[in-house]
Amino acid sequence: MQIVSVSSLKGGVGKSSVTLGIASAALRAGVPTLVVDLDPHADATTGLGVQPARGHDVGGALRRPRRGALERVVVASAWAVREGLDAKALDVAPGSARSSYLDRSEYRDKDLGRLERALAGVSGYDLVLVDCPPTLSALTRTAWAASDKVLCVAEPSLFSVAGTKRTMTAIAQFEQSRSWAVPSAGVVVNKVRHASVEHRHRLQELGELFGPLLVSPVLPDLPVWQQAQGAAWPIHRWPGAEAKDLSGRFTAILQGLLERAA
Repeated sequence: MQIVSVSSLKGGVGKSSVTLGIASAALRAGVPTLVVDLDPHADATTGLGVQPARGHDVGGALRRPRRGALERVVVASAWAVREGLDAKALDVAPGSARSSYLDRSEYRDKDLGRLERALAGVSGYDLVLVDCPPTLSALTRTAWAASDKVLCVAEPSLFSVAGTKRTMTAIAQFEQSRSWAVPSAGVVVNKVRHASVEHRHRLQELGELFGPLLVSPVLPDLPVWQQAQGAAWPIHRWPGAEAKDLSGRFTAILQGLLERAA
């Protein structure tokens, strides 16, 4: 089971959208996947068509993180239910505002093992995607501590490039100071408009900064993605050429994740 955190220290870059795109690719490919929504805003949960039952969410599971605690709150995504798929095709550990008690800068050492303990014993999945809050908080560090890989989401803008540098620096510092070092990291570039001179310049800058850590392909800024998310629908099931192009890119990113885990 590979655990991948999708992270950014700058809001608005489409972090949850990237999580949903990879989840859509996994559903199409038949890769059993669990999405753990650590963001108190719970956008990934909403995008997967899930309304958590009262008290059955990530925040509750992490408050008393016994071994396998997440399994008790996991529910099937609406995406999988609509297609009549078996359990664990694409499940969700729903997010909620209840996890915000860990969305703070200060933390104790024992906080960092909360997600790792809650995931221990959870089985039946090949991939776990953790949607992190856009802050360098105890929640984010808890996700990194449990992960095999961190995908940092960026967009081709000045402020996002700076935020990506902060994220990657924070990951490096985390690796130096904790026993839970993240084995690998990468940068996914989202919301790209190739016709924009500024975007092309920032793409080049990101390439110079992060080299082989830059994930290929980049993700274009297409209206169809907002339409699919608004309908809580997987992009791989959305009609049209733009959706097909975007689906292929997410499939390639998923394949890269799975190949590196093999």
